[in-house]
Amino acid sequence: MTRTRDRQGSALLIWGVALAAYLLAVFHRSSLAVAGLEAADRFGISAAQLATFTTLQLLVYAGLQVPVGLALDRYGPRLLLVSGAVVMTVGQVCFAFVESYPLAVAARVLVGIGDALTFTCVLRLVATWFPTRRVPLMTQLTGATGQVGSIVAALPMTWAFSHWGWTNAYLAAAGVGLVVTLLVVVVVRDAPGQWRRPGSAISVAFVRRSLSASWRHPGTRLGFWTHFTTQFSATTLALLWGYPFFVRGEGRSSHEAGLLLTVLVVALVVAGPVLAAVTTRHPFHRSDLVMGIVLAMVAVWTAVLVWPGEAPTWLLVLLVVIVGIGAPASIIGFEFGREFNPDARLGTAIGIINQGGFIASLLLVVAIGLVLDWRTPPGSDYTPEAFRWAMSAQYVLWGVGLANIFRSRRRTRQHVAAAPETGTAAT
Repeated sequence: MTRTRDRQGSALLIWGVALAAYLLAVFHRSSLAVAGLEAADRFGISAAQLATFTTLQLLVYAGLQVPVGLALDRYGPRLLLVSGAVVMTVGQVCFAFVESYPLAVAARVLVGIGDALTFTCVLRLVATWFPTRRVPLMTQLTGATGQVGSIVAALPMTWAFSHWGWTNAYLAAAGVGLVVTLLVVVVVRDAPGQWRRPGSAISVAFVRRSLSASWRHPGTRLGFWTHFTTQFSATTLALLWGYPFFVRGEGRSSHEAGLLLTVLVVALVVAGPVLAAVTTRHPFHRSDLVMGIVLAMVAVWTAVLVWPGEAPTWLLVLLVVIVGIGAPASIIGFEFGREFNPDARLGTAIGIINQGGFIASLLLVVAIGLVLDWRTPPGSDYTPEAFRWAMSAQYVLWGVGLANIFRSRRRTRQHVAAAPETGTAAT
């Protein structure tokens, strides 16, 4: 009994420190969201160029997920968590001082690299340290609690920019990174009784087998498309376009825009454990729940975009709440990946799935910037009409995602029916 309590205590401590690293990653990722207009003035750039910051950050994040998954299976999560925290800290220090657009882009790429090394490692630690029955809840708590970093990047960073200025605000953010790095070094272990638990050596044949086996199972693809379809709306609002949309598109003050983004994150945090409880109790309806949440997002966005004039406050609050629920819904995709892949290639499967939402977010961030520049006369501010056109790009991604969720679910059930040992039909 004592040894079990000690193991549980160690698991919670290690999870808490790893969660702090993920919270830091979300904070760094989101720290530009409330500084979009200041960045445009500081670097003298257009909407499309402003979107490049987030575009490259997301591109780096999505592009590194499979390599990170492979490295995770090989080197373990502790080494990758430390590396990620260090790289993000360096990126924020650079971003604090640069004054040219190309150097600023390079600094945000560093943030993207460090961010890419973090979340997958935390999920691997959860799967290693906690009993199987608790993994869905701890995974949702990880995703939900980590998003508190977005709150830290909203109201407090808005205050920091206005009182401390650009450089000091970002240096303060980097200082937090040093503290978290030290905590990871001192506390985190790969597995019980092991500071590090490396896996098989990486070779071309290993990479080919691992990627092929993971993607070949339709359950992994179901996880990918679940993540793709549910996450992008919340990510795009939180990372870049939410603040300008509420200020320029809906006529809200800076304070109101910051509060709306905070409500989005609060909805995300509250919804995560609720969704974990629902999916644990009703595993055969997880994909139905996902599709229902997506359709709710489509409905509320449609109401906002077709509303004559500025949408009322209650509708904007409903928007950020529903969109916020979409982010923890994307975590359900990792449940499919964990269920249909053995431990030896779990990191690879998680990396593949984690690409989905960020690929979709990348496409949407670029599309919004291009459409805004297309619909806004040169030298003019963004207009509500331009934002309505730009935000409508989401419908294409929702259509593609829903079609592939439906198809992957059908193929997963067929696959499991033919080979029951590869998983369950609880999709």
